[in-house]
Formats: sequence, structure tokens, C-alpha cells
Amino acid sequence: MSSKSGRVKRMERHHKRARPATLHLVSLMDIFTILVFFLLVNQSEVQQLDVPDSIQLPESMAMEHPSETVVVMVTPEQIMVQGEVIASVAEVDAQFGLIIAPLRVALKQQTDRILRAQAAADIENREITILGDRSVPYRILKKVMATCTDADYGKLSLAVIQKDEALNISAAAY
Repeated sequence: MSSKSGRVKRMERHHKRARPATLHLVSLMDIFTILVFFLLVNQSEVQQLDVPDSIQLPESMAMEHPSETVVVMVTPEQIMVQGEVIASVAEVDAQFGLIIAPLRVALKQQTDRILRAQAAADIENREITILGDRSVPYRILKKVMATCTDADYGKLSLAVIQKDEALNISAAAY
């Protein structure tokens, strides 16, 4: 005969009735699906500018990420709009006055293209990003910025490399 206490008998009955824990895969799949969609949607918010190897951007503590805009690249040798060579830095440095005529014409063409796509936008809301090599003298960047303003771009951003994360490119708005 078995002399088990009432408590032991009750626990044995309880363990016989209890089923082993099961994993509900449908709920788990729903969670992973939501997580994947969340990551895909938020991945598009991380924007990085494609910086050619010929340009070394200065470092900054700016936290603002760049938006998609018209891009002016200033290398030590050339000035480009959207990857198309517009003028040489030597020519721009030698000229008198702040406005760079070929750059102004190229920016006006970009403005016309953008205006057709987005209707008439306010001048102060038109954005442009300038990627200037750190070795380019400020007098050249000053001429580029003056030309951008003259070509009806109200928001100028200078692209820099964030100091904390050297791989992310950020734009400091002016």
C-alpha cells in the first residue's frame, strides 16, 4: 500500500491534467511579419549621399540627415551639378564677382525640371546640397553658395561627415 499524503496525490492529478507548453507559430509569424515591415519602412528613412572618392568631406557634429535635393559637388579640380561637370575650380577662382554663370544656368535647368514635377514651389523651400571637399578654399564655396542663392534656391546645406559615425553623411542646413 502506498501511503501518499493528500497533497502529493493532488499534485500528481494536477500534473496528469496539465499539458506541456506549446508554441503558437501563427502569433509568432505575425510578430515577425510586423517586424520585417517595420524595418523595411524605416530603412528608407536612413539617407546617405553617394560621395565620390575624390571628395573628402569635413567632419561635423550635425545630427540632421540629408534630404533628397539637387547636389552640387565641389572637388579640388571641378564643380559638378548632379554628376555633370560644369566648370573648373581654377576658372571659378580666377573670375571676378560671386556668380558663376555656367553653374547658375545648370541650376536653373534643375529648377525648371523640379518645378515641372512638383508645380510652383516657394523659393525659400527649394533645397540644394553642396558637397565640398575639405581642401577647397572658402572663397570658392562662397561663390558656389552665392550662385545657388541667385538661382532661386532658398535652403543651402553643406554635406559633412558625422564625427560619431564616420560612415553616415549628414547635411548642416544654412
